[in-house]
Amino acid sequence: MGALRGTWIIARRELEGYFLSPIAYVAIAGFTILSGWIFFKLVARYTQLMGLYMQFVFQNPEMLSRVNLHAFVIEPTYLNLTILLVILFPMLTMRLFAEERRQHTDELLFTSPISTTAIVGGKFLALMGVYLLMLLPTVLYPAVLMKYANPAPAISEFISIYLGLILMGMCFGAVGFFTSCLTTNQIVAAVSCFVVLLLFYVIDWVANTTSGVTRDVLSYISLIRRYQDFVKGMVDLKSLIYFLSVTLLGLTLAKYSLDSLRLRS
Repeated sequence: MGALRGTWIIARRELEGYFLSPIAYVAIAGFTILSGWIFFKLVARYTQLMGLYMQFVFQNPEMLSRVNLHAFVIEPTYLNLTILLVILFPMLTMRLFAEERRQHTDELLFTSPISTTAIVGGKFLALMGVYLLMLLPTVLYPAVLMKYANPAPAISEFISIYLGLILMGMCFGAVGFFTSCLTTNQIVAAVSCFVVLLLFYVIDWVANTTSGVTRDVLSYISLIRRYQDFVKGMVDLKSLIYFLSVTLLGLTLAKYSLDSLRLRS
């Protein structure tokens, strides 16, 4: 069986599994509600601050420049989304292979002509499809800002941000896939994924408390620090390579885990 056909078969099967269970619906609904609440709360605060500053703008015109849309709305909105993703990705990835092992359907996969590369690729493709559906409602936020904000933010700002979100989602998904391959228990897979993603998150906090070479190394491996560059509109080749390398590492480890299980089955 061709690799592409095998990948597509697994991806379609996995997508059906997501939407036949409540996992995808809960994740998408939860992310949409919480991200929407964060965005509109920040917009309300920004509008309130603008109203306060406008009372004194005639006395001191420079005061208005202190209320920056990017700093007060865009940046905190999309940085706070990372917290939601750290919580939701373990839920999305916990069943990727742990459920197959629990139900012993992995034996059917391993005895089929589909390669482990196609299995990994198909499941990861389905996961990213659900993730993109999860991000889709957030496109409303730039649309609102570009229509009603004055001055309106440039669309290039949001292209950079969404590129960062997709790359970070790929990394989180690869990590979750690997942890799901290590156990037959979905809860263990979810907790393991959450712990690893949380470590990626707090590395940046630790880096801020250190100095010298330690700070440089921790800042370099911090996924959140890399993502912050995208939120600020800086698309750096080194960051692109880093995100893709972490994704490739996670998927490669997942493939080796499946190869090991296939040999033992």
